[in-house]
Amino acid sequence: MGVPTAIRAERARSAGSFVVVLGVLAAAFAVAAYVVPRSGRGPVKEEPAAAPVAPVAVRTVSHSVVYELLGAHGARNVTYAAAGSALTQHAEVSTPWSARFTRVGPDGRTEFYSIAARNPGPGALRCRIVVDGVVVAEKTETEPGRLFSCAV
Repeated sequence: MGVPTAIRAERARSAGSFVVVLGVLAAAFAVAAYVVPRSGRGPVKEEPAAAPVAPVAVRTVSHSVVYELLGAHGARNVTYAAAGSALTQHAEVSTPWSARFTRVGPDGRTEFYSIAARNPGPGALRCRIVVDGVVVAEKTETEPGRLFSCAV
């Protein structure tokens, strides 16, 4: 008829305990095999420090930047990237309006310049970006209430 259920459960429990004990012994053996040979080598010797490397001098350049808004009725929601690429905002400005700053950065880096404004109308509103005396972006918006931008 077979082995009674109580005896089967007892065998399963003792087999499970045997597997757990065997696993713990295997783990202890693995740790001992890793640690013991390493401790016999003596203290760890430090690697000699590398000589300090002098920083490379990066040539910087400065750019004179002027943002301009020209129109008959001012401008609203003026937002522009100023020195250090920080955003600056004005709720409303009267025109003609300009912001001047100097941006300093590594030589050869592409700079981003941007100004956005809303034309309160009626009439045209013009934005201009002048870098080092050269107009690099210019745009005119004639539709009242429209947001537009100059960017380069």
